[in-house]
Amino acid sequence: MNSYLHIHPEVQEALLAGRPVVALESTIISHGMPYPQNVETAIAVEEVIREGGAIPATIALMDGKCMVGLSGEQLGYFGNAKNVWKVSLRDMPYVISKKLYGATTVAATMRIASMAGIRVFVTGGIGGVHRGAETSMDISADLTEMAQTPVAVVSAGVKSILDIGLTLEYLETMGIPVVTYGQAEFPSFYSRKSGYTSPLEMDSPEEIAALLQAKWQMGLNGAVLVANPVPAEQEIGASAMEVHIQQALTAAASQHVRGKEVTPFLLKYIAEHTGGESLEANIALIKHNAKVGAAIAVAYSK
Repeated sequence: MNSYLHIHPEVQEALLAGRPVVALESTIISHGMPYPQNVETAIAVEEVIREGGAIPATIALMDGKCMVGLSGEQLGYFGNAKNVWKVSLRDMPYVISKKLYGATTVAATMRIASMAGIRVFVTGGIGGVHRGAETSMDISADLTEMAQTPVAVVSAGVKSILDIGLTLEYLETMGIPVVTYGQAEFPSFYSRKSGYTSPLEMDSPEEIAALLQAKWQMGLNGAVLVANPVPAEQEIGASAMEVHIQQALTAAASQHVRGKEVTPFLLKYIAEHTGGESLEANIALIKHNAKVGAAIAVAYSK
């Protein structure tokens, strides 16, 4: 057991018994949604995973430890506190050594989940190649982490504020299988459509679990990205969303927003300028991802 890991007893018991466990990130709580919707969503997502037959393990940093599984009180703290770091791999040693509170991104959550022996991770949307990356070199650590860490990442695709085409190219270069669940077109977070055909399509959790087993038993390192389209009744059309994204990007540039602050700024701006519609879609898709993620974890555990 890594001395920097603190695994919740319920999660530890499930792992030792070989029962399905699903990891969850905490950045979506601290930096992805406003209070109190963030805490309400975090609790609801954990419940969806339980209803699906798996044990939820929300991951965060506190007291010098990588926490694998949080109590309800801890979820509430991460949703309401103002002093929580947004932690990717670069930040982990600092936040751990200083015993600060840290909400983990996709990359950091994947690494900690893998350390704990968890194979399935549910998030909203992954980071990727940012628009204009040919000059900014802004590429999320989520992608490089996916190239080496053996965890299935269930998301609603790539966040639509990013360059989806370049992100798919990068994933191919890094040898990361990209599977879209139930349709041929790769989704774009708020929308079921992106204009890009998915590299792979699978229609059942059992198929995906078999792919995971084949990949890892062959000794092929790295993740599998499972793109799960947002439910049709909650999606926002890609063309309508693009208008808001362009406005958000212009605002970010004019305010000189940089680095890891870009994504939270854009998501908040879009939520405010869509009358909360994007927040509702975000909540719907993370719950839907949790349902599919739990089903994959159950299938894989068998």
